Parts: sequence; structure tokens; C-alpha cells
Amino acid sequence: MGIRTERDGHVEVVTVDFPPVNALPVRGWFDLADAITLAGRDPEVHVVVLRAEGRGFNAGVDIKEIQRSAGFDALVGANRGCYAAFGAVYECEVPVVAAVHGFCLGGGIGLAGNADVIIASEDATFGVPEVERGALGAATHLARLVPQHLMRTLYFTARKITAAELHAHGSVYRVVPRAGLDDAALEIARDIAKKDPRVIRAAKAALNGIDVQQVHRSYRFEQGFTFELNLLGASDEAREEFLNGR
Repeated sequence: MGIRTERDGHVEVVTVDFPPVNALPVRGWFDLADAITLAGRDPEVHVVVLRAEGRGFNAGVDIKEIQRSAGFDALVGANRGCYAAFGAVYECEVPVVAAVHGFCLGGGIGLAGNADVIIASEDATFGVPEVERGALGAATHLARLVPQHLMRTLYFTARKITAAELHAHGSVYRVVPRAGLDDAALEIARDIAKKDPRVIRAAKAALNGIDVQQVHRSYRFEQGFTFELNLLGASDEAREEFLNGR
């Protein structure tokens, strides 16, 4: 359980494994950020594949950890951890391929939305249920996957969108059967890894440099409203309702 890495030639495979639904605790987000950052700094790594075990790719933050914590320590930790992990994917010195299966929710959108390539299984669904949890965030990253008005509709309604629909928008590169997801992610990763790493690393930096969306600043702006909602008590009420199944 936790974050583990393994090497496949010049591809570093980073696996998230936090049963039962890959809702990451505070430490998990920072561990994920460290694993991706270290992989990108390794000259022998040309590409990173980010994948997960279990029922789904990612279910966001561990709400139970936040509710167990006195005060706002766990909330602050989760926000900082998500910021670090999302930033690590975006700033990774080599391309990051996200292999998404099952559900990709909340924090999962932050990871996938900042990845360079997304490969998804046929059962994959993507969504940001934050408004039903009394929080805000990851609209920055959802906006990298769908057009503006669709992003707003999905955000306000907390509805999900399928991998096939995202493929139609061009944000998911391939949709494959669940059993072939890892192979498909490694296939594109190996193709990139064959290129001159000096060129690929320069290309990653160049593409980030011309990006029209300043992901770090816009996501941090969103997080400010989450703190405000917590101070108002709205977030705590929403989390309790979710945990109680209402």
C-alpha cells in the first residue's frame, strides 16, 4: 500500500495504491509528488507513467482523515499535498503519461489534467464532485480536458464524463479495454522514450513555457475559496453528509 515505483527501460512507472478507492491521505499526496519529481530528475528516466491499482485511478483526498482531524491541520495538509502533487506532474522534467481506469475524481482530475498524455480504459469516468463536498478545486485542470462551458456544467452539476467523450474532445489520446490499459500506456511511453531525451526534456519545458493557463496560480486561487467555505461551516456539513451516505 502507498506509492511505489519500478523501472521499465527508460520508463519510470509510478503506482498509487491506497485501498479501497485511492483516496489519498495527506502523506500520500506528498509521497506521490516526491516520486514524480525524483523520477523526472533522473537522467536515465525519459518518461513517467502514472497508474493506480484497485477499483479506480483516484478518488481525491481522504475525507475521513480530514473529519478525524481537530482544527484545520488535515485540510491545510491536503490542500498543500494536492498542490504539490499536481505541480509535480506538471513540472516533471519529462513527459507524464496517465493511465486512468475506473473513477478519476477530484484530485484525480488534478493529476490527469496536468499530465502530458492520457490513456484511459473503457470503464473510466472523470468528474469533479467538489461542490457536493463543500470544497472547490481542480476546475483549473478540468478546463484542460473539456471546453469552457462544458467544464462549467460538469463543475456545477458534479456530473461525470466518460473516457469516450473525452477522447472525442481530444484530451484522452486512446481508450482501450481495461485489461490492455497498462500495455497501451507503456506503448506510448516507450515511443516517447526512444526519442533523444535532451530534445524531449527541452520540449517539455518549452510547452510549459507557452501554456496559456497558469495552472499553479489558478489552482491556488480556487483553494482560497475552499478555506472560506470551511470557515463558514459549509464544508464540514457537506463532508459529514457524504460520509453518512446522504
